[in-house]
Amino acid sequence: MPYLEVAGDRLHYRTDGDAAHPCVVLSNSLGTDLSMWDAQAAALAADHYVVRYDARGHGQSPAGSAPVDLARLGQDVIALLDHLHIDRAAFCGISMGGMTGQWLGIHAPQRFTRLVLANTAARIGSADGWLTRAAQVRQDGMAAIADGAAARWFTPAFIEREPAIVARLVDRLRQQDAGGYAACCEALAHADLRADVASIAVPCMIVAGLSDPVTTPADGAWLQQQIPGARLTTLPASHISNIEAGAAFSALLRAYLE
Repeated sequence: MPYLEVAGDRLHYRTDGDAAHPCVVLSNSLGTDLSMWDAQAAALAADHYVVRYDARGHGQSPAGSAPVDLARLGQDVIALLDHLHIDRAAFCGISMGGMTGQWLGIHAPQRFTRLVLANTAARIGSADGWLTRAAQVRQDGMAAIADGAAARWFTPAFIEREPAIVARLVDRLRQQDAGGYAACCEALAHADLRADVASIAVPCMIVAGLSDPVTTPADGAWLQQQIPGARLTTLPASHISNIEAGAAFSALLRAYLE
């Protein structure tokens, strides 16, 4: 499995498809890993060079010793592109990954051809909420928040229809490193891009889940209104729309990247 040494730490990544094809980078949500993109990687790999990675503190990418903030998460993506000798790529991130995408659009627009910002917002939740969750998992471990994850991530209908998929995602959450998860919660506590997103000049598509209680359709509409030329699409899903509405999400992504 390939790893990249970045800022003294290790970043786990995976590539699919031909490196000669246009590149798209996929960035996971809080509490998941690069496997959340399996369906999209399969749908895109025939025509794209698909680069996935475990965000810092997730999966097989340790949080490391340095403080984690949104800038660090964005710089990890730039380091990965440099490592793979990719000058420009499309980027698709969901939730925390979508905030990373916003940061990249603000601070490194020259490296990206298109941005897809899914189930995200310029400010997710509140500082107090994130800091409380970070303290909770540092003290009690991932089990403290895993039991309630399914209701935040998926609609009741999907939970009933696809119990094995839901159980697998929740089990992966339980296995996440508590310190790495908490570090990213603390990064989100301080991440606020509301004053900056209007400067994004990279072509951008916002994807919102119609039943998302975490980053609502109103959050997506606000982003679309702020980012010049951005388009907004909604899907019949909750927070992890690329899994709940997987086929529609993949088709939407393929069409936007053409």
